[in-house]
Amino acid sequence: MNSSIIRYILGHVLKIEALVLLLPCFVALIYKEEAGISFFITFLICAVLGILMTRKKPKTFVFYLKEGCVTTSLSWIILSLFGCLPFVISGEIPSFTDALFETISGFTTTGASILSDVECLSYCTLFWRSFTHWIGGMGVLVFLLAIIPLTGGSHINLMRAESPGPSVGKLVPKVRYTARILYIIYFGITIAEILLLLIGNMPFFDAVTISFGTVGTGGFAIKNDSLAGYSAYIQWIVTIFMILSGVNFNAYYLILFHRWKKALNMAEVKCYFLIIAASSAVIFVNIYNTSMGILDALRHSTFQVASIITTTGFATTDFDLWSASSKTILVMLMFIGACAGSTGGGIKVSRFVIAVKNIFKELKYYIHPKSIQQIKMDDKLVEHEIIRSVNVYFLTFIVLFSASVFLVSLEGNDLITNFTAVAATINNIGPGLELVGPTQNFGNFSIFSKYVLMFDMLAGRLELFPLLILFHPVVWKDLFTRRFRSRHRVEST
Repeated sequence: MNSSIIRYILGHVLKIEALVLLLPCFVALIYKEEAGISFFITFLICAVLGILMTRKKPKTFVFYLKEGCVTTSLSWIILSLFGCLPFVISGEIPSFTDALFETISGFTTTGASILSDVECLSYCTLFWRSFTHWIGGMGVLVFLLAIIPLTGGSHINLMRAESPGPSVGKLVPKVRYTARILYIIYFGITIAEILLLLIGNMPFFDAVTISFGTVGTGGFAIKNDSLAGYSAYIQWIVTIFMILSGVNFNAYYLILFHRWKKALNMAEVKCYFLIIAASSAVIFVNIYNTSMGILDALRHSTFQVASIITTTGFATTDFDLWSASSKTILVMLMFIGACAGSTGGGIKVSRFVIAVKNIFKELKYYIHPKSIQQIKMDDKLVEHEIIRSVNVYFLTFIVLFSASVFLVSLEGNDLITNFTAVAATINNIGPGLELVGPTQNFGNFSIFSKYVLMFDMLAGRLELFPLLILFHPVVWKDLFTRRFRSRHRVEST
């Protein structure tokens, strides 16, 4: 294992984190807040460590998928460990476990909070909470791909380890340019939402932080009632941009180059919009018949469906009070998630499309055993390797989900709370039902349960395997064996 390149990339991750920590420092200067000192202290720590770790360049910049997974997992862990320091140093979240939970929830774009009163936080802290969503939405390593000169196909190994979906491809021949295109699209969507929210008379600070949470599909709000207190216009704008942020970014690339027909005919995107429309329609009928008018019911149903399927987690109403059928739909949407190649979490629409096609393929095989059945998406043959990875992903997800529900259940909470708490964290959504509903928080869980849920948040954001590989003994055996051999070689010379 190329440990030197892992160390080198982790150093760059710390330097990037140091750079972005200057933004809440700037916010603290504007609002004259003492809490900005904690961000500056963390900036110095990250900057010094990052410089030390990148002083010596690796002998080779080539590395493979195993190194990519290890690097990705360690990067997200390091980002969270240092990102939570301002909360602890400032005393706004004095518990390290709670601060780490909040930070991991931010970077993984989960939006699950341990705070019961976010409005008591300083502006710089509120900005940092929301900005972690924006950083984590696209991924800091995708940004690094645009600036670090890796060779031998190593870029795609790093992107494959961090990017969501059953397969990862390049928009253009060079992965570095793919990363730049992705960030240009990401930045453009963010700016567009900020401008439209400002048109709706939303305060500038609110518009920026809410846009970070929307486009990053995170869900940290700066008000205790999430978005319930904002106007209908603002809620509709956020709804639209949540849906847009859950679309596969490949579609936006095709649109940019005027390939509209191919973009609109993507099977995953069509299925994604169909699920949103159908779910919104059913919930609309349910809540309209009970207590709401047509326009309010349409707005709340569409908003919550968009919020859950894109795994954003904003709320305009307490959907925990809705009927059992409406809540069942929302729980199902938690698992489906957004499109692959988007900022959303969940299992991903593409995996469900492939799984359903695979079921029909097997049914046809039973009817015609001698026939050769193939699965296609967007007129392209789905390779057996992708089908295998989808099947393994589902199995691994079920095992990890079941184990997490059991571990959290040891605390003694009700089944709905435990089930939806794990579902909301492993799918990077935020709110669940009952004790973790939209008007509640995760602060009442024990320290043990919080670490289980933190693991789930990281595993869900990294598509399970890049994080699980850290627990494989072969990885660490290769790492330490290589370091021992290199040290022994130096001593012998």
